Amino acid sequence: MEQLLHYVWKHKIFPLKMLQTTTGEPVEVIDAGLPNTNAGPDFFNAKLKIGGTHWVGNVEIHTLSSDWLKHGHDKDAAYNNVILHVAETIDCEVFSANGEKVPQLQLSCPEAILRHYEELRHAEIYPPCYSILSSLPKLTVHSWLSALQVERFEQKARAIAARLERLNNNWEDVFFITLSRNFGFGLNGDAFETWAGHLPFRAIDKHRDNLFQVEAFFFGQAGLLDEELPDADEYYLKLQKEFRYLQHKFELPAPMTITQWRFLRLRPGNFPHVRLAQLANLYHKGQSLLSRAMEADTLEAVQKLLTTTTSSYWKEHFNFSKASPSQEKQVGKNAQNLIVINTVIPFLYAYGLHKADEVLCDRATRFLESLKAEDNHIIRQWSGAGLHVSTAADSQALLQLQKEYCDKKDCLRCRFGFEHLRQK
Repeated sequence: MEQLLHYVWKHKIFPLKMLQTTTGEPVEVIDAGLPNTNAGPDFFNAKLKIGGTHWVGNVEIHTLSSDWLKHGHDKDAAYNNVILHVAETIDCEVFSANGEKVPQLQLSCPEAILRHYEELRHAEIYPPCYSILSSLPKLTVHSWLSALQVERFEQKARAIAARLERLNNNWEDVFFITLSRNFGFGLNGDAFETWAGHLPFRAIDKHRDNLFQVEAFFFGQAGLLDEELPDADEYYLKLQKEFRYLQHKFELPAPMTITQWRFLRLRPGNFPHVRLAQLANLYHKGQSLLSRAMEADTLEAVQKLLTTTTSSYWKEHFNFSKASPSQEKQVGKNAQNLIVINTVIPFLYAYGLHKADEVLCDRATRFLESLKAEDNHIIRQWSGAGLHVSTAADSQALLQLQKEYCDKKDCLRCRFGFEHLRQK
């Protein structure tokens, strides 16, 4: 329950009576301080008036005041500048490492706050704050979704930065790896990222003008040319032979195994074979893909850049050997929009931060606000609870909310949770 006391202190939800220390000195909270998520006191730079004296310092909060001793704060000099110790139950006096007695304030969580908090934590329906969503002011909803959108941008930018660090800051390679991950569309996302990490880009670049050789690299490193097919067709055998040659020529790392790919419950158009063929065609025709994506100043230009199909073999196949009715296998409009949302837009933001170019960051936001909201079960649940979701900016914000707050039952950091808790 200590987390709830932090919440009560942060938002100054105090009883309607004068606060006072355990020794009877009046306490006025001018500024509750800044929450500290790292080691050290819970709130930094609080401004308090205790017994007529103004104090600026830190505040520590516990359920029991004896937790001060349990956690060793009485021997830790980092807690010497604590000007007030707040606890729900005062069961002992506390002293800092320099021997000074620390003033203490007994503070209980209001019953209504506690009740609403338990409602949120134990709600069997999603989202748990559904009962208040339709009544929230538009400004509250808009400001929170905007903050969540920025939070998601920054989280994705950190993921891109981590990939860059692993790949010697090669933006083009990292862009293609991220693009590949999103060609997995969730189910095969991890497999596609692993596969792209196996690709010898500089070797492939030497053969980029030959689509057949690009396909040999792609399917070979994916482990999809290691099968001994009893009815292998000529195209498969030619690819297999070409990959063996390229593998020897460039001393390629060991390919993946076919067991790393998932096929169950996939529509044929989403089979890894088809997606790899589309990526091969995109890589073949689109040199400097990242640079061109960063230069595209309209959504239509980005979508055109990502438009791709397959070589003729894949128009009549969903996997090797087994033929299917002839069909052009372009990336569909919805799939294309998901790739824009999850690849191009985060790179615009991350590259904008890297180059200190606000135009790119603003373009990322503009594109996101121009696309329709994603359609998945999470977004449908929020929409069904009364929240208006119209753009991809809204849906991305709600996915961030679900992942970082709802799934972790962290309602105390959520502004919707705050509105629920303060109900009467």
